[in-house]
This record gives sequence, C-alpha cells and structure tokens, in this order.
Amino acid sequence: MSPEKKLKKYKALLQIDKEPSKKQQADEKPMYSAVKRFMDLCIVLIALTILSPILLLEAIAIKLTSEGPVFYIQERVGKNGKAFMLYKFRTMIVDAEKHSGPVWSTENDMRVTFIGKILRRTRLDEFPQLLNVLKGDMSIVGPRPERPYFVAKHVELQGDRLSVKPGITGLAQVEGTYHFKPNEKWFFDEFYIHHKSIALDLIIMSKTLWVMVSKRGS
Repeated sequence: MSPEKKLKKYKALLQIDKEPSKKQQADEKPMYSAVKRFMDLCIVLIALTILSPILLLEAIAIKLTSEGPVFYIQERVGKNGKAFMLYKFRTMIVDAEKHSGPVWSTENDMRVTFIGKILRRTRLDEFPQLLNVLKGDMSIVGPRPERPYFVAKHVELQGDRLSVKPGITGLAQVEGTYHFKPNEKWFFDEFYIHHKSIALDLIIMSKTLWVMVSKRGS
C-alpha cells in the first residue's frame, strides 16, 4: 500500500476532513499535553513493573553473547533542538562506526549481533527508553529522535519535526522499517505533528504492539 493510501486510512479513522491551519499546527492544546504526559507516566510505571523480568533476561542475553556493555547510550536531538542522552539495549558490535563514521543501519547490517537481530525485530531494544520518558526527554509516541549529525545534514529532520517531543514509537515506525530514508520518515511524521491527538497516539500504540508480536520491526 502506498504512503498516501496509508494516511488516507488514518484520516478516515480520525474523521479528518481538512488540513489544520498554520496556527492550529503550531498550537499544542494544554489539555492534550497534560493528558499525554499523564498517560506516558502511567504506561512507563506499569511497563517497568511488568516487564522488569524481560529486561533482565535481555541484559543477560546481551552480556553472554557478545563483548561490550549491555546498554548503548547516545546523544539525540529532542524537542526544540535540545540534546539528550538516549538509552537502548546494545544491538551492534562495540565501536560499530569506528571506521565508517556516523551511518544509519542498513538491511542485513553485518554489525548487528545475533541477539541484536531478535531485539530489533521485536523492538525490545527500545525498552530502556522508558527511562527517557520518565525523565521527560521523550514521550511514548512521537517522531523518532535522530543524532545531531543527521539532524544537521537533513532538512527533513529539522523544523516542525523538533516542535514535539520525540517518541519511542511513531507513525513512521509502525508503517515502515528501521531503514526508512529521512524524506520517507518525514511524510508520516508530518502527518502526526499536524494531527496529533490522544486518539492517534492510541492507534499508534496498538499498531506498535502488533509490530512487536508479528516481529515486523526489522
């Protein structure tokens, strides 16, 4: 299905008849922000309580199957261009970019470890970002945060995309793959930014669960 048809499906679900005005796009209703933050905190606290055994097993599996730390901590760009440190379970070999410099992961990337492939397919490598949500750097749903190098290099990753908190999951993630190009990500991120609502967040969360269960996260 083409990206245009996918977005038409979301417009039908959300009963969107017309695009919002520039002022409406720029405004973020206080009630939406408050409810979204409350929902984020509830989900984080419940998830950390229920998933702690899984997180422990992930950490053990990473440590036993490859050299290096369990966690991968990296600088990302958040809302209004503010930098923060993002947490992930490590899915690549140590010093994966030592010889290449900053590069995006590719399909069948040889730098990804055996356990890393499983974690990526199920999106379990993203779970440590629940701590980023708890700290207020991120939300559960929003555009995925990128590294400063890529934000400076690609105009699609600037501007409106930095007007909202980044998320653990987003529309581009449930409708695409790890290997989306910046312009492909922006196509879905732009729709999310212009039509953000609790209803859209809930739809994206439900689709994220399906992606995890179906192992379509590669």
